[in-house]
Amino acid sequence: MSQASTLHWLKSSFSGDGGNNCIEVAATENGAALRESDSPAIVISTSQAALRALLLGVRAGGPQDLILNHQRHVRRP
Repeated sequence: MSQASTLHWLKSSFSGDGGNNCIEVAATENGAALRESDSPAIVISTSQAALRALLLGVRAGGPQDLILNHQRHVRRP
């Protein structure tokens, strides 16, 4: 993964606590990186398909939707 300090981090305009209480996301060569704004040194990486499934599941409202959307959007070799 790219160095966290060189990535272009984005956060929601709806972030609470003055913008210091949110998840930030950045595009990487192989997918995306995520971190909490109050703990920027801890970074997790994921594929575009997995992040898409997570976001679709969150928007749909629950863990069951996360699993179903992930299965629909992940491309298997």
